[in-house]
Amino acid sequence: MMRALILGGTADANLLAAAVSRAGIDAIYSFGGRTHAPAEQPLPTRIGGFGGISGLADYLRRERITHVIDATHPFAAEMSRNAIAACAQAATPLLALERAPWERTPGDRWIEVADVAAAVAALPERRANVFLAIGRQHIAPFGALPQQAYTLRFVDPPEQPLPLPDADVIVSRGPFTLEAELEMMRARNIEWIVARNSGGTGARAKIDAARALDLPVIMITRPRLPERPRVESVEAVMQWLGHRTCLGA
Repeated sequence: MMRALILGGTADANLLAAAVSRAGIDAIYSFGGRTHAPAEQPLPTRIGGFGGISGLADYLRRERITHVIDATHPFAAEMSRNAIAACAQAATPLLALERAPWERTPGDRWIEVADVAAAVAALPERRANVFLAIGRQHIAPFGALPQQAYTLRFVDPPEQPLPLPDADVIVSRGPFTLEAELEMMRARNIEWIVARNSGGTGARAKIDAARALDLPVIMITRPRLPERPRVESVEAVMQWLGHRTCLGA
């Protein structure tokens, strides 16, 4: 009997959970636990880590999971690596639902860097208004440039003081429209944007807004992962699960 585990926390994972629920597939949706108010799901959910590779492998065996879909954020590299290793240990099929990365288009002023440290180094020394669109887990290194005025956007309000002396937080959940991003950037006189190449449509508007305003974007490229089967659509995942006609509302 099929029992699927969705490693989620993304908009794509939410769409997949809805399709899996409509298909009547026995499945569990797992949140990593970083969001305090995760979106409601039509599936049974669990929150928190598994205890590394061995913990996840034990969970797969204990819960009799037959299929694992890694629909985590493209930058959740540790979880994805653990899933690859744990599924190998437990002999459980794994498929990644991984959105395609954004591609540079005419008019984009991207400075592509490998990691957060390189993104810090790419910012100017002079004071500037910087939109840090990289999530709360990765902002501490930017404290090395305390002269900058940072705008941050989180799903949840910060519980502790931020490690940045001049930072303003917007609490909001996407997706965001191009018009809203243009208005925000103009109102805050944003001069630089730091982003991760997450791909997809939900966070794309800030990249389009940067192009429209001729702003430089320091684009952090995705971490490299071991080879694994991957698809880019919910439809393809449903086909992998043996359900081809359960995607409609």
